[in-house]
Amino acid sequence: MTPSVPLSVVGLLLLLTLASSETVDSAVDLTGRNADFGARLYRAVSSQTDDNVFLSTFTLSAAFLALLSTSEGETRDQLLQGLSLTGLDPQTIPDLFQSLRTTIEQGPLTNTMSQGVAVLPTVGSQVSSSYLDLVQNKFGGNAQNLAYTAPQEAADTINRWAQERTGDRVQNLVTTLDPQTQLLLASAAAFKVQFRPSFNASFTQDERFYVDKYHVVMVPMMFKADKYFLAYDKSLKAGVLQLLIAGGAAMLVVLPDEDVDITAVEDKLTGDQIKTWITQLKKTKLEVQLPRFLLERSYMLRDVLQTLNFTQVFQDGADLSNINGDKGLKLTQVYHKSVVSVDETSDDLTAGGSVFSTLPPRLTINRPFLFIIYQQANGNVLSMGRVIDPSKK
Repeated sequence: MTPSVPLSVVGLLLLLTLASSETVDSAVDLTGRNADFGARLYRAVSSQTDDNVFLSTFTLSAAFLALLSTSEGETRDQLLQGLSLTGLDPQTIPDLFQSLRTTIEQGPLTNTMSQGVAVLPTVGSQVSSSYLDLVQNKFGGNAQNLAYTAPQEAADTINRWAQERTGDRVQNLVTTLDPQTQLLLASAAAFKVQFRPSFNASFTQDERFYVDKYHVVMVPMMFKADKYFLAYDKSLKAGVLQLLIAGGAAMLVVLPDEDVDITAVEDKLTGDQIKTWITQLKKTKLEVQLPRFLLERSYMLRDVLQTLNFTQVFQDGADLSNINGDKGLKLTQVYHKSVVSVDETSDDLTAGGSVFSTLPPRLTINRPFLFIIYQQANGNVLSMGRVIDPSKK
């Protein structure tokens, strides 16, 4: 006779299963919303420059979610809208984000990506202990007071913090600070991309890269023949190549056709578009040539964010409930610096090229392209960038 299971136990197991399913669904929802915010921010930044662009969009999401968690009233409502989080319960967001962050900081990606966020009010403002714990435990960040009346000392403190969080790869996050600063939001991130399978350095040679119709540079072009996942977006006239990265991540390289300006593809970049590209990938034999590049990009994002309707938090009377002083603080500036290194570096002892009976087609990335780094397991977008000229940082 099969032993019976008490109904109370069955009910408890059912509730736990439902709760776990809801948590997973909510985390997936937050992943999509983070990607949408990141894409909108990337478009806003890239539209204001003709240079290379690189943003750690996941780190910026962490910084703004930390700020969201201390906001109330109109300030909170506007942040929710700007972060594509309208309809989500703000109380659940820290736990959901922590689950995404844990997969990076406690998983194999920890060797690929290092990051940090900081909420930095002026001396005299009180940061509640509960808020400090929340920033540290949920967003992996730091909240502390700085004396901006001594701007060089404050800048030195921020720069030391950025170096510590990124293993010295991000330096000089800030240079000069306004002594009247009330509140800063700082974020830093560094990526060391190790492809799987890796490129063989012995095959790298200088090749032409066509920055535009009138400007050609010679750059180290890596080479690898293997089986890759590839897609083609007919509506945008762009090829999409997936390159696997150690630690369970992947890079999408989006290469517009020769007669398509890269801005035409950027204008259509959304979280849903990235998801669509990933679902359309199909395996094929391919020879790939990709330029080696190192990007080191710094941004002050206040003006860009205000074009995305982040305005209330920069105004007098911004309602930040867990950071209180004699007067209501307003956010003064948002600093972000990120570094990405893409080369043949590998600890893969089996690195080498595949041998095919017939030569496969070759995809040469020799003109401006977009790239997106994301986690394979959950589609969590970590960063976005574009390479206009790989010979420049």
